[in-house]
Parts: sequence; C-alpha cells; structure tokens
Amino acid sequence: MLTITDLNYSIDGQPLFEGASARIPAGHKVGLVGRNGSGKTTLFRLIRGELVAEGGAISLPSRARIGGVAQEAPSSSATLLETVLAADAERAALMAEAETAQDPARIAEVQARLADIDAWSAEGRASAILKGLGFTGDEMHQPCSAFSGGWRMRVALAGVLFAQPDLLLLDEPTNYLDLEGALWLESYLARYPHTVLVISHDRGLLNRAVGAILHLEDRKLTLYQGGYDTFARTRAEQRAVQAAEARKQEARRAHLQSFVDRFRAKATKARQAQSRVKMLEKMQPITAPAEAARHVFTFPKPEELSPPIVAIEGGAVGYGGPPVLRRLNLRIDQDDRIALLGRNGEGKSTLSKLLAGKLRLSAGQITTAAKLRVGYFAQHQVDELHLDETPIQHVQRLRPAEGQAKLRARLAGFGLMADQAETVVGRLSGGQKARLSLLLATIDAPHLLILDEPTNHLDIESREALVEALTAYDGAVVLVSHDMHLLGLVADRLWLVSNGTVVPYDEDLEAYRRFLLAPDAPAREDKPRPARRRVTRDELSALRAEVKKCEQRIEKLEEMRDRLARKLADPDIYDDSRKGDLAVWNKKYAEVMDGLDRAESLWMKAAQTLEKSEGEMADN
Repeated sequence: MLTITDLNYSIDGQPLFEGASARIPAGHKVGLVGRNGSGKTTLFRLIRGELVAEGGAISLPSRARIGGVAQEAPSSSATLLETVLAADAERAALMAEAETAQDPARIAEVQARLADIDAWSAEGRASAILKGLGFTGDEMHQPCSAFSGGWRMRVALAGVLFAQPDLLLLDEPTNYLDLEGALWLESYLARYPHTVLVISHDRGLLNRAVGAILHLEDRKLTLYQGGYDTFARTRAEQRAVQAAEARKQEARRAHLQSFVDRFRAKATKARQAQSRVKMLEKMQPITAPAEAARHVFTFPKPEELSPPIVAIEGGAVGYGGPPVLRRLNLRIDQDDRIALLGRNGEGKSTLSKLLAGKLRLSAGQITTAAKLRVGYFAQHQVDELHLDETPIQHVQRLRPAEGQAKLRARLAGFGLMADQAETVVGRLSGGQKARLSLLLATIDAPHLLILDEPTNHLDIESREALVEALTAYDGAVVLVSHDMHLLGLVADRLWLVSNGTVVPYDEDLEAYRRFLLAPDAPAREDKPRPARRRVTRDELSALRAEVKKCEQRIEKLEEMRDRLARKLADPDIYDDSRKGDLAVWNKKYAEVMDGLDRAESLWMKAAQTLEKSEGEMADN
C-alpha cells in the first residue's frame, strides 16, 4: 500500500501540497489528474525520494521496488531487446552469476530463483512488449542509437514495463505512442500485476486502464473510485452542491446583516442584533468552487470552395524508391472530418505529407481546388520552435504588417495570454508550445487542416476545447491521433491505411479497437476482423533460444555431477578420519542433483511449448 500522510511541500515559497493525504491499496490502478502546474510530477519525485517533503510522510512496504520511465532515453549500442532485458536488474545479475557460479549450493539457489521469476521466458515477454509498442522483429535486434528520441523513449517504457516494479509511476506515457501503441498500453496496464499510478490526459486510458482517480486540487489529494468519466460526473455534482450551499449561506448572511444594520441602534432590538452579530462571526464561510480556466482555440474561418477540394486518382507516393502507398483513389470535401487509422509504419504520415504538399505523387493524378490553402501540424514542429523567441515574435514573423493589439488577439484566441505572449518559448510548458504551433499552422485560415498527434502535451480541458474548435471549423480536417476520445467526437469518416493503400473503414472506432487488441491481427485491405491466435516467427525464435539455454545449463550441471560422482567414488574419502569431508561432498552432490532436476523440468516445459508452437506454425 502507498500511504501519503499530511504531505507538505513548496517550490520557491509557493505551496503545492498542504496536509495532503491519500491511501492507494496494493495492486490498484490509479490515474493522477489535476491542472497543469498543480504538482503532479512533483508528487512522483517525492514518492521516488528525489525530493524531501517539508512535512508529513510517504510510506511503502519495505523493499518495494518503484519504477518509472527515465527522462534520458537509452542511446547505447546495445540492441533494443538487450536494453529491455537489462532493465530487470535481478534477472540480469542472476543470469550472469549462473554462467560463473561454482558452488553447488549457490547454483541451486540461483536456478530456483530464476525459475521463481520465470526467467527463461524473459526474451519472449520482452519481445511481446516491444512489439506492442510498435517495434518489428528486425528492429528489436538493432542498436538503440539507430532510433530517434521518441522511439528510444518507447524502449525506456518497454524496459520499465518488463521489470514490473511493485509501484509503477508513469508520467504521460502515451505522448510518444501512436493509437495502436496507446491501446496496447491500456490493455497491458489493466492486467499489470502490481500497483500503477499514472499521470495522463488521455480519457480513454483513464476510463479503461485504471479503477480510481486521484485528484490533486487546492493542494489536497482526493481519491475517487471509478474511471475518469465517473470522476467527472461526481466532481460536477459536488461542485454544484458546493455552489448551491455557498449561495444559500450568502443569502442567510445577507439577511442577518440586514437585521443587524436596521436594529443595532434600537434599544428594544439591541440584544437580538447582537445575537445575530455573533451568529455571523461563528458562520464558517462556504466558498463557491472556482471556475476552471477557460481553454480556447479560435480557428480563422476560410472561404468556401467548390467540391472536391482534393481528388486523387490512381495515385502512388514514396520517397524515391518503391512506393509506400499505391492505388490511391481518394476524395476530400471541405466539410469532411477524416481520421486515418493503421498500424505504425503503414503510411499514415506519408499520406499526411502528400496531402500537405510536402510529397509529390510518383504515379497517378492529384487535383486540388483553386486557391486551396492547407494547414499542417505535426508533433515534431513543436520541437522546431525558436526557443529564444517569444510567441509574439513567432506570429509577427508571419504577419509583419499587423499591430501589437492584433497579434496579441491572435495569441489570446489560442489561450496564450499577455504573460505567455512575452515569455520566451524555451520557458513555456509543452501545452503552451503546442498551442503556439497550432496557431502558426492555422493562421492562414486553411481549407484543409492536417493534424498529426495534436493532443500531445495538451491537458484534458485543452483537448475538450480542441474538440469544440474542430467541430465548429469550416474547413476539412484530417486527423492522426492516439486519442480515441478526440477521434470519436470529431471524425465522421475513417480511412484505413494498410497493405500499401488507403481504403474506407466502414465499421466504428470500437470495432477497430477490438481488432487492434486481437492477438497478432493481420493487416488486411478489407475491414479487419479478429483472427485466431498465431505463433509469430519472433516468438518461435525466442522459444528455440530458451530451449538451447536450458540444454546448456543441463550440460553444465551434468559436468558438475560427474565430477562429484568421481570424487565420491574415491575409496579414500570413506576413511573414518575424513567423515567430515564425506558429509560435505554428499551435500554438494545432493544440491547439484536438485538443481539438475529443476533445470530438466524447465527444459521439458520449454521443449513441449516449442514443439506445440512449431506444429501450429506448420498448420498455418
């Protein structure tokens, strides 16, 4: 159990926690929510012991392991699979010791512990996690240094999931994932065997992967049972009751004060007036809940164009080699809201770049409306902002003739008020940077707006504001996002990018979610359907490697058994003067035989699993 008792902590004299308390039972999955800057990440650092509380206490069971994703992404020459396996420090140490240990008793202990932690299936488990996060079998054997920062963060996430700490702390884990990876993570966290505390603004994850919400507000912690939607309803009801109570008290206070003001000077009413003064003094004030800050996005309105605004016939597109996408026959009208679905690497970003004019067709024809303007937002553009410039300087570069008042009004339309307008970008939050990038992408009132993961770093209130803005927008929208809540509220058409082409997806998002979570569901050109579980080549390779390692351990133990048997066959050891030595050698022999029994049992289990899997592969 994680217990937080009367926690107090301040930063630069500004209190973040004042008497905050909460109890999270072992094995529970909890989402930590609160406004940006309220102290969620600071709470994680306090739990990990990186910061020292000014008062109160945070307690966990003794020897409980705490794990989270390191801020520094792995970038060594080790392969992805090796990096993930190394994240389980106990297993890595035991595996190394198993190769060098000579003492029979210690060998038996190591083998027993390896069996307890299911060490022999580790490669299969690590491969499954990496696959769930979007890596192919070939990529798992490439060095971490060959991947970009975002992909290396996925490796870091895979490592901590593989290590399975007793308390798993995750801070916005879906920020570097696509829709497929985010849905896989939801499913994985729901089955995670230990306690999870996750900071997230993804309503899908907070509804499906956790069973409680820990709310940080007004420097206090409150635990609500149920997912985010249940929490939101409960919180709204509480706020309504609190507001009503505040109004009733204010009316009561006004009535008492009116009596005091009227009759205090009259001798006949003086005692009654004084009594009401005391009632006013004793009245505990009920404060109406502060309204949540209003988050806005104000997209400029484009003029209407004749349909279609984009049409592609027999199109093919790539990067100079074989086409990534082909047989493209697509049409976009100005009132379309289209979500692009498809597994990682199938070509969603390629299609986005084609529609944005950043790639040209290698075959076929594309027709666009005259005067078509396209706005394009991709997450990497947030990282390309000028960190030493202010938001107002960014906008001024695009609108040099506009006055300061107009420029500030544009920024305010995206929730960047006076303080943020004059703050250099390097000091803005991730959400504020995303807002600025969205403003720059839409400043020309585009007829077609292409958004590739627009919600990263946006809090829940900002995501709701984005939904409202996109719903009211007069241009076409093409969305790539891991936020199913956003897709479900905005998109009215679904395109599946799969098998090198793009086709309409006629089912709904929930059907697509079920398809993605079906084990090893194949990508198909027609609408996906859950498939029977099939053994992959990666899993088969991992099983063969496991069997080979088991055989090597048996060989090593048999060599030790034979050496001890020769020692015990020596007649001299049975001399009465050496009875002590005989007992020692007999004990070592028994320990080696015990270790050999365990190793053979593990080998038998692995060999049977491999035989069954090879049979299934042959049937397929």
